[in-house]
Amino acid sequence: MPEPVILLESGLLSETASFFAAPLDFRLEVGEHIALVGPNGSGKTVLVETLLGRRALRSGRLRYGFSGGGIRYIAFHETYNRAEDGEYYYQQRWNSCDSESAPRVGELLGRMESDPALREELYGLLTIRPLLDKPVIMLSSGELRKFQIVRMLLTRARVLVVDNPFIGLDAEARVLLNELLERLADLAGLQLILVLSSDEDIPPFVTHIYRLGDRRLGPKIPAAGRRPEPVPQPVAVTLPAPEGKPLECEEMVKLNRVTIRYGGRTILDTLDWTVRTGEKWALAGPNGSGKSTLLSLISADNPQAYAQDIVLFGRRRGTGESIWEIKRHIGYVSSEMHRSFLKDIPAVNMAASGYFDSLGLYETPSAAQLASARAWMEAFGIGSLAERSFLRLSSGEQRIVLLARAFVKDPDLLILDEPLNGLDAANKGRAKAIIDAFCSRPGKAMIYVSHYESDIPRCVTKRLELRRNG
Repeated sequence: MPEPVILLESGLLSETASFFAAPLDFRLEVGEHIALVGPNGSGKTVLVETLLGRRALRSGRLRYGFSGGGIRYIAFHETYNRAEDGEYYYQQRWNSCDSESAPRVGELLGRMESDPALREELYGLLTIRPLLDKPVIMLSSGELRKFQIVRMLLTRARVLVVDNPFIGLDAEARVLLNELLERLADLAGLQLILVLSSDEDIPPFVTHIYRLGDRRLGPKIPAAGRRPEPVPQPVAVTLPAPEGKPLECEEMVKLNRVTIRYGGRTILDTLDWTVRTGEKWALAGPNGSGKSTLLSLISADNPQAYAQDIVLFGRRRGTGESIWEIKRHIGYVSSEMHRSFLKDIPAVNMAASGYFDSLGLYETPSAAQLASARAWMEAFGIGSLAERSFLRLSSGEQRIVLLARAFVKDPDLLILDEPLNGLDAANKGRAKAIIDAFCSRPGKAMIYVSHYESDIPRCVTKRLELRRNG
């Protein structure tokens, strides 16, 4: 019988990095493709870091059936600066001068030494050639995934660990990425380990599953014989009391023939849209259709707003208002924000930073503000994480903290861009219940983006759908 590709046997983590309550046993045999599935905070990231050799073992052993460098890791929730080896900051995508000076896909891939035949095969398999002249920070979610996969495979990876590959992708892109991963799985010698929060995302080529929960790693089971996940029961939620009076304004957002271009590319083309007080909208459209650009205009993050006919909360942009006057009415969460808000501060402080609309916490919150942040964390079921460093939380737990941050100041307008990305079924159910309860308050408006129809809350009654190319 051939040696295992990866063997983690009776592994106990060192005292300083302890997480699991029982020894870890993990085997990847030749020809297998594995899904690691578990709820938020169950230890998926800790296990992956252990398999990568980034966490020290107090006892047990970790052995690879290949020589060094053969295991690679891709986490698609990571920042763009991980992809481009540069400094990435929030709002950078909306500054055209910065995007023009940013590294191109071809430039970064060209720096890598590789077999020319392998390069040609990967460029064809992942249709990379049309992207070679594009700045990395301007890539869509699906394009960024393809770029990162090629970059990893050019190093001749033996095992590719892919963390939540379907986050942020529209239905068509999910199908294409699934097909791509299946084709990669057919490549001689390449094996995949997928890190997922739900059984719904397990592709058909996966052969085995490891489940995590209660600080333990379960036994490996065949994917074909798995039992379906239990459906979470609805939860009753209690929200903190409202802090202010409803905004006296009939129209919170009014866009008149808004057109946004970057170079020769039109993102939005003569768009008219009005969001009235109390309305709850779903903003839909495929990857690359301009949803994030549209939201950046409303949230005062895009400098092109000053050249457009945009009225926010009863005041036209460019008539002397500050961006902070706009932002104080808005509770916002997005993947763009998540990429940039990686600060080593207590989670409760990150939630409280919503009062100041800052990336970290640079002002001292009052006792009442901290109490509100704690109350919202309790409502989202993460009160026990209040004092833990934001950087020490799992990606899903970080997303829930950012959701609490969006609600702390009792905003008039919620802008929730893929807010449930990376959340397990139970946390999705709780978050949707909170959104519905909050939006039942007088005057609250919401713009909600999701590529999963099942993630859209019941309170949404209106829909705007964008198409590609404006």
